Amino acid sequence: MHPDPADASLPAELAEAARTLFGDRLDLAAAYAELLATEGVVRGLIGPRETPRLWDRHLLNCAVVAERIPEGASVIDVGSGAGLPGLVLAIARPDLTVTLVEPLARRVSFLVEAVQRLGLTRSVRVFRGRAEEAAAGSRDRDPLTADVVTARAVAALDRLATWCLPLTVPGGRLLALKGASAAEEITEHADVVARLGGGEPELHRCGVGVIEPAAIVVEVVRERVVRQPKAKGAKRSRGGRRRGGRNRDR
Repeated sequence: MHPDPADASLPAELAEAARTLFGDRLDLAAAYAELLATEGVVRGLIGPRETPRLWDRHLLNCAVVAERIPEGASVIDVGSGAGLPGLVLAIARPDLTVTLVEPLARRVSFLVEAVQRLGLTRSVRVFRGRAEEAAAGSRDRDPLTADVVTARAVAALDRLATWCLPLTVPGGRLLALKGASAAEEITEHADVVARLGGGEPELHRCGVGVIEPAAIVVEVVRERVVRQPKAKGAKRSRGGRRRGGRNRDR
């Protein structure tokens, strides 16, 4: 059964919150919601059962994160998937420049098409690769960095900090959209975050008085730069060849 675009319609009870968060770009947000409900479902980026909840569970929940982002900031969205929260933030905040980091080809294809169809090519770019690759750079590309790095439903806080803090400029911040276990993650992983150069993780509830429930965001400021040790290369045998097959997986 082909997805019905009407499933992405803005519920009347959420209209006021949507207008508050998206302002005169509400039509653009609606176009993105329709894209998620159709192409997003067809390509397996959004589950069919999620389409009636796109606005409250996804768009509005992501848009409120903007209250933690300074004016004119650069943003990197790690593990962007279908563009949540990166594309939502780009729609809600035209002052931002956003880079969507995503390793999977089918998701990257969707993101590139979405950016083009929504007319966001001037403020949004898509990087295919993992966070570590984005931070490392290459011969042809400088390492990516931003004032703010966002992530939603990507990993636990310790791994998230490992991937995201190297992408964050000193003094910048990681904003991780989390669930009910956020406080427990902070307690469990604060020491790891500190070793990686992050400050004490803080829990914020975004969108209080606008959406219910408010979004839970863990914020970590990058207080210092900690150089990560480079992975050691394969050992060479006496004959000079690297041990292990040439096509050995990473």
